[in-house]
Amino acid sequence: MRLIGKEEIENIAIGAALLGTGGGGDPFVGKMMALQAIEENGPVKLLSVDEIDDDDLIVPSAMMGAPTVLVEKLASGDEALKAFNALEEVLNKKIKATMPIEAGGVNSLLPLALAASVGLPVVDADGMGRAFPELQMVTFYLHGVSTTPMVLADEKGNSMVLNTVNGKWAEDIARAATMVMGGSVMNAIYPMSGKQVKASSIYHSLTLEENIGKVIKEAKANKQNPIEEVLQLLGGFKLFTGKVTDIERKTDGGFVRGTATIEGLDQNKGEQCYLEFQNENLMAKTDHEVLCMTPDLICVMDTDTALPFTTEGLRYGARTTVIGIPADEKWRTEKGIEVAGPRYFGYDHDFTPVEQLIRKAGK
Repeated sequence: MRLIGKEEIENIAIGAALLGTGGGGDPFVGKMMALQAIEENGPVKLLSVDEIDDDDLIVPSAMMGAPTVLVEKLASGDEALKAFNALEEVLNKKIKATMPIEAGGVNSLLPLALAASVGLPVVDADGMGRAFPELQMVTFYLHGVSTTPMVLADEKGNSMVLNTVNGKWAEDIARAATMVMGGSVMNAIYPMSGKQVKASSIYHSLTLEENIGKVIKEAKANKQNPIEEVLQLLGGFKLFTGKVTDIERKTDGGFVRGTATIEGLDQNKGEQCYLEFQNENLMAKTDHEVLCMTPDLICVMDTDTALPFTTEGLRYGARTTVIGIPADEKWRTEKGIEVAGPRYFGYDHDFTPVEQLIRKAGK
């Protein structure tokens, strides 16, 4: 167990933006909520997975909806607490800890804000190792953990309890409700025993996000190349360097969908890279080859500052470096690829790991 304070939050926010692969919501919003909660209530206890008991009730807390909506429709701060209280009533059991549902964006930081407000610890683990757009796209689901009962709560005071037959039904019904509730909600979801958390989660994700933030800051201070340091930390690959020349995005069905076009610079001069996203970056390709595909991570960094771009923050003229990072091995299984691989999202490609694509391209 260790304590998470303001400095740790600042670093986690940077790492969350990177691992969010463009999605997961703007980490700035979650960072400000977490900093305020820590200012008012003190630091948060961060537990390693082996510090929770097998029969503890652990419930992830998360925002659901289109990240573009959260930019304008700020949370009131009470939604997560209302969702947790309602779920405790349904289960008739006290929640012992919360955790992120994904390693990315606002959803890495909102559990810390909730935990500081109510005095709960946070488990240093998550269900993706990155961000994904749909509720069933978590390692909990891959391991047979039930998505429901789950509670949705909005900033107006509305809440609802869902019980569904599987995670895909939970996604479809909750997505429709989210649209009616203004495009974004907070939820308490995937209630698990400590034993289930140990079996199904991806360990040390908050610590990894914190380390990413540290590496970027320290590299800048030491006049090193922060992007190269991040690649070394994560075992990643530089895919493309260029300038954003076009970006098309729209909020559709509770998601942000679109394509960004990047004109190559330096070693990529004369080429174009196309990033396709649904909240998160799902496919990176040129006119001739695929560079990286889901479930591997496609992250866009500012070439000058090394800070990550979200899909809603990517802008015309930005100088960018696109990197690819191998996904956790849980996602490279047959079940993982079925749930979050390229064919699920409508791409006519079988999943090929990013390191194989790099070797094939001779990079």
